[in-house]
Parts: sequence; structure tokens; C-alpha cells
Amino acid sequence: MLISFALVSSIGMQNLFIFNSAMSNRLRRAFLIAVFVWLADATLTAIAFLGMGALVSHYLWLRLGIMLIGGLIVVWMGFGILRSASQIELGKNDSQMPLKEAFASAWIVAFANPQAIIDTSVTLGALRGTLTNAQALPFLFGIVSATAIWFLVITLIVGALKNRLPRRVLMWVNIISGIVVMSYGVILIFNALKLIF
Repeated sequence: MLISFALVSSIGMQNLFIFNSAMSNRLRRAFLIAVFVWLADATLTAIAFLGMGALVSHYLWLRLGIMLIGGLIVVWMGFGILRSASQIELGKNDSQMPLKEAFASAWIVAFANPQAIIDTSVTLGALRGTLTNAQALPFLFGIVSATAIWFLVITLIVGALKNRLPRRVLMWVNIISGIVVMSYGVILIFNALKLIF
């Protein structure tokens, strides 16, 4: 669980998505979206833990594909966050994200995030190699439990505080989040192109 808290607590796509979801949706809907994100993250974690890290480390073309395609999707998601910033300023921060869109976005945030795929795969793949078969399942349970706690607590804190913040602050949080996410995508594409050329 401690390893998982350390991995999930960094500012990344999933945390920004959870943060923006809690700001833009009613608390009950935000909790449901947090569960969607956790399901996607738990699936990625299980796949990485069971051996995807070996594939990502071994095949350069796979890593490049993940970085290029994922980088483009990350840039597009950052642009979407920037577009939503003006809606918060206009007082639409309680609009509900459709559940189908929220469910799809949760899986995109997990599986179209190249850095998460590579880091999770390599880190958890390496950790799996140090465990016996009897230790593997409790270890995996600790990891997915920690991410569930993290996503739900972040949703609760942001959801509880959002009505106390001026809408202009929420708008700037979205603008900064969008710029960070877009920059992250551009860096991924740049690094992939550097590996190619």
C-alpha cells in the first residue's frame, strides 16, 4: 500500500481527471467517476503486475507506439480541460458529466497515458519478480486498495471545498491543469520522435 500511495500521489493524468471531476460534478456523481477511474487503474495495475512490463521493456516499437499515440490523446485531453475552464467561469461548474463519457474517459486516462503504462509496467513488473507466488496476491490487493482510498479521498476533499472557492480560482485551476496536461503530451511526443530520429 505504501508503494502504491507513493506511485499514485504524483500529479498525473488520473489525479487531474479526478480533481476536475470533483470540481465539475455533484459529489455523488464525482464518487462514481472516481470508482470508474479506480477500475481502469486496477485493471492496468493487474496487467502490468502480471507481465506487461517485460513486453514494454523488450519491444522498442511498442514503447514508441504507446508514447506517440498516447501523447496525441493526452494533448487532446488537455485541450478539453482548457475548453472547460470558461464554463466554470460562467457558473456551470455543477454540470454533470454523462456517465458514458465519464466511463470512457476514465479508461482513456489510464490506458492512453504512456508514462503511466511504462512506469507502472516496469515498476510493478520488477516488484513482481521479488515476490513468491504466495506473496503476489496480497501485494496486488494492497496496491489496488491504496489507489481506491486515494481517489475517493481526493474526490471527497475537492468536492467538499469547491463551493468555498471563488469560481475564478476554479477556472484558473482548470487552465493550469489543461496547460500541464497538454505540455505533458507534447513532451511525450517529442521524446518519442527523439528516439526515432
